[in-house]
Amino acid sequence: MGKSRTKRFKRPQFSPTGDCQAEAAAANGTEPEEDDGPAAELLEKLQHPSAEVRECACAGLARLVQQRPVLPGLARRDAVRRLGPLLLDPSLAVRETAAGALRNLSACGGFEVCDDMVTKDVMTPLVALLKECSTGLDSNEMSPQKKKDQNRNSIENIANEAINVLWNICECSSRAVSIFNKEGCLEIVLKYLSRFSTNVDLAISVAYCLQTVTEDNPELLKSVSTPALHVLESAMLSPVNSMEYFLLKTLVAGTIWNLKDIIPSKSQAEVINAILKILSEVLEMDAGKTVIQMKEAETQRIKTAAETEDTLQNANGGDLMEDDEMEEIPHRRKVRRKTFISDLLPPTDKELREAIALLTAQQTALEIIVNMCCSEDPTDDEWEELSSSDESDAFMESSLSECGGQLLSPLCLSHEVHTALTHHLLPKKIFDKTAFPNSIAVDVCSRNPTWKPLIRKMNTVQCRALVCLQSLVSLLDVDHLGGPAALQTLAQHLSQLLFSQPDFAKHVDFLEAISSALRALLQTMASKNIPQCMTPDQLMTLCTAGVHSSNVGVRVNVVSILGITGSVLAKEDGTLDTLKTIGYFLLEVATKDPCLVVAGEALDALFDVFADGKEAEMASVQIKLLSALKEFQPVFKMKIRKEGRSKYSPDQLCVLDNVKMNLRRFIAYQEIVEKRLTT
Repeated sequence: MGKSRTKRFKRPQFSPTGDCQAEAAAANGTEPEEDDGPAAELLEKLQHPSAEVRECACAGLARLVQQRPVLPGLARRDAVRRLGPLLLDPSLAVRETAAGALRNLSACGGFEVCDDMVTKDVMTPLVALLKECSTGLDSNEMSPQKKKDQNRNSIENIANEAINVLWNICECSSRAVSIFNKEGCLEIVLKYLSRFSTNVDLAISVAYCLQTVTEDNPELLKSVSTPALHVLESAMLSPVNSMEYFLLKTLVAGTIWNLKDIIPSKSQAEVINAILKILSEVLEMDAGKTVIQMKEAETQRIKTAAETEDTLQNANGGDLMEDDEMEEIPHRRKVRRKTFISDLLPPTDKELREAIALLTAQQTALEIIVNMCCSEDPTDDEWEELSSSDESDAFMESSLSECGGQLLSPLCLSHEVHTALTHHLLPKKIFDKTAFPNSIAVDVCSRNPTWKPLIRKMNTVQCRALVCLQSLVSLLDVDHLGGPAALQTLAQHLSQLLFSQPDFAKHVDFLEAISSALRALLQTMASKNIPQCMTPDQLMTLCTAGVHSSNVGVRVNVVSILGITGSVLAKEDGTLDTLKTIGYFLLEVATKDPCLVVAGEALDALFDVFADGKEAEMASVQIKLLSALKEFQPVFKMKIRKEGRSKYSPDQLCVLDNVKMNLRRFIAYQEIVEKRLTT
């Protein structure tokens, strides 16, 4: 059914303070009661005259909304309309915790909750809060130094929470994006971004938000001024090279790519080169070694802190110091005796934050490159990432939509992009990222609960690299990929990756990514008459495992791979038995797979394998291909007629109609073949 569609990546929803706990709650039997008791009590306290009570209620709701079962009850009790006004509460602490509760609600609730938040007019107080914070930061410049620093920190913290709410809602609601455009929010958030040198966390949140709102938003492009581009340029070209700044620069690079249509043509080559230079620098870093180094640095810091604590306690005669005394010791965390130092560390301490930032930057860089290689199609909702995991994870713990595997009209890369990709050696760097994560780094992370989630992030980077590799193989010339020998080496590398994992079928994300890369690579090799590298046994092992996957994309990929390889074998001598095995397999998939897209791909593969060649003709007769297809033809037509409009998109139906027409022609061709060989 043609070339496979490459995913366009969008930001997944995430819980800023941890994964949404619905499944865990259900598993532990801790689902909230039907009477919504905790929720009702907390919502009532939002109106309490005491600011401390309101703050505690907001904090309680921020934790509560991470359990999905409570969301319907909160909606019934109009939680958004009650929390919204608190964004403008007289107490800065209440503003911050209210924004935090709405941030978690928007992250854990997904599209429906975010759309409902817009309906409940959360955007009005949210935009007002962002404007007030912007004004407040300006006015603080004239405050006394200590008060200025305290207020600025508080205001920037509130702004950070509010930006995250805005980001989540705009990701899920086109109405929110329209309000963003109408209210001139671009100018506001760019002011926050301009503070990247003093508050990188706030700048990263803004960069995430900007990457979201600038995608497919022609209305916003009209309001992007030259000063706005200068702010983005300053952030992207920051000389600071910490991991968090690498993440910031990568996100801003993605935003500038989204704005490419307004960049003057004379500057486009320079801008594209600057974008890919940033992505190249990020991908050049060895994430595994960095994780190991960061963990060692954390261990040493904790050890030093413990030794310092013992020294101070001994100096004070072993007595426990009072809180006031401890507060007077500069650059030191308040600690109490016999408390484990690890318990005192925040969940995302500096070394862990650095490691997460690098992995997220690499993941984002790979996603941007894939998007640069993809044609724009505003109807591609199926390429939304459906994960609801944490901030950086997520981005691809997902799969094709229920009926994926549609066609892609490849974008002919512009000369500027093509040149920049090869100039910065990105194909080689992406190739390197397809390897499995550093085993020592994985072992280090597996032994520490707070670092263990990084294993999944490292695996996600590998999957993104495989998808990115698929794009480059489909779009770059063979010479720019290193020539035929390099493609054969790459095919061997992918085969080794695949078959080094005896349980590869269990890792759905990995299997989808590597089967997509293999499909594109084998298609390119076949079109250039480059010998294939997978043995028939390896091929059937992959296809047998893949065709039983619950992931539609995996099934489409392995069927296509079988068709590509079979069409090559059909032109060779001595392949009769292998072709018969392939034919039986494809017939089984075509007639029994519940998804018509997979069935259509299997039929298309059959057409390719048995379209030509002496061995293919003999094999088709021996497996009784003609009679099987004649029997299946009316069933296929009926399924398209019965299920088509309710289950499949117009594009998919168009492809399926094409397959149906080709099936009729192929049956006519097979009748000629069978008649010739049997008479």
